Amino acid sequence: MADDAREILTWNDFGTASRELATKVVLSGFETDVVVAIARGGLLLAGSVAYALGVKSCGAVNAEFYTGVGTRLPEPVMMPPLLDEASIVGKKVLLVDDVSDSGRTLAMVVQLLELGGAEVRTVCLYSKPGTVLEPTYTWRKTDRWIDFPWSELPPVTPEEAAA
Repeated sequence: MADDAREILTWNDFGTASRELATKVVLSGFETDVVVAIARGGLLLAGSVAYALGVKSCGAVNAEFYTGVGTRLPEPVMMPPLLDEASIVGKKVLLVDDVSDSGRTLAMVVQLLELGGAEVRTVCLYSKPGTVLEPTYTWRKTDRWIDFPWSELPPVTPEEAAA
C-alpha cells in the first residue's frame, strides 16, 4: 500500500530523471565545465548527470544539515574534505543535490562557489515549497518526505554482514 505522506523515487525513475535533467541543462545553453555534488545526497545524481552531459570533471563538497527524518542542525555546515577552490575559478559549475528542501544548504554552497570565482547553476531531483533557493533545473516539486532508493534501507551492520 502506498504511503501518501511520502514521495517514492525508484531506480527507474532516477534514470529517467537524470536524463531529463541533463536535457534541461543542454536546452538552456549552459555549457558545464565541472559537475559538483553536494555529498552525500547529490553524489549519485551528479555522476549520472555528468555522464549524460559528457562532462568528466567532477567534484564534491561535504555539507551536513539533516541529521535524520525531519531533524536538522540549526544551520548547514561544511565538512572536510573541502573542494579545491582553485579548480573552479572561472569555471561553469553545475551544482547537484538530491533535494532543495529548505534550500539553505544549496544557497550556502552556491555562495561558496561564486565567491571562489565560479559561474553556478543548480540541479536537484526535487524542490519543496518552502525552499529559499529554487534550483535552476528541477525534475519534480513535492511537499512530501522523499524516499530515495539509495537510502531507504538502514546502514549495513557488522551482524547483518556476517549473517
